[in-house]
Amino acid sequence: MKLPAAKPASPATRALQVVPPSGPTAWLTTFTAGAMTFLCVFALALSLASGRLANRWSEALARTATIRLSAPAEQVQIQTDAILATLATTPGIASFRALDDAETRALLEPWFGPGLPVEALPIPRLIQVVEADPPYDSEGLRQRLAAEAPGALLDDHTRWRRPLAEAAARIRLLGVLSIALIGGAMAAMITLAARAALATNAEVIHVLRLVGAKDSYIARAFVRRFTLRALTGAAIGAAAGLIGVAALPAADAAGGFLTGLGFTGWGWLWPLALPPLAAIVAFFATRRAAFQKLRELT
Repeated sequence: MKLPAAKPASPATRALQVVPPSGPTAWLTTFTAGAMTFLCVFALALSLASGRLANRWSEALARTATIRLSAPAEQVQIQTDAILATLATTPGIASFRALDDAETRALLEPWFGPGLPVEALPIPRLIQVVEADPPYDSEGLRQRLAAEAPGALLDDHTRWRRPLAEAAARIRLLGVLSIALIGGAMAAMITLAARAALATNAEVIHVLRLVGAKDSYIARAFVRRFTLRALTGAAIGAAAGLIGVAALPAADAAGGFLTGLGFTGWGWLWPLALPPLAAIVAFFATRRAAFQKLRELT
């Protein structure tokens, strides 16, 4: 009985056999890709979360304003009534209200502790203003307040919004730069590993050349092997990073400091793009290193 002929290996399979499937270079490539992708996941999560938080604070401040009234005790109520009357006739204001002593005490408690005697301290009267759409004319309101209540000062939070907007932009830029640096470091490590593998297999490359193998065939073997190693390591690193981000403490457990940290909604899909990007980086880094090393071995 004649046994069926074995199916010939494909060119891609034969090319993969040129590179040893194990060894220090394999572990180095896989570990580097995994570790760098893990760091990328956290850099991406921190960047997106910090930007979201800064934007949320900026938007909240953009919709509200505060009027601070500093006046003699006998004038406080008179000027407060004048301010409320002015706000009631100002277009572009959705709502307004004067904060009472309990609310003022709650605002100051995180800074001065409980039991603050608000009524015995010269603390300004605060009036909260929420703008409508379209908003009010802040400069016109300031002029009206100066005429009706000389001790009133309108704070539309512009000096708070600008630093927050700048911080959000810089955090996003920092995240992009961090991911670019991590990608560059991964490319450098994979390049070193590829060159080391080529140098180690110099005798094999010499024999392949003797039997007629072209440099493009040899380079393709190394590129394919190292790209698959990087893709595998990056997938493991991305999965570990997602697990780490999901395991971060909730906002309640962290006392509010980590509010919004991590990914939300469709943001959880961003880390899934990292393994293909790592494979692309490994492909071009290994290809460049392979042809350079092959020219040196000529």
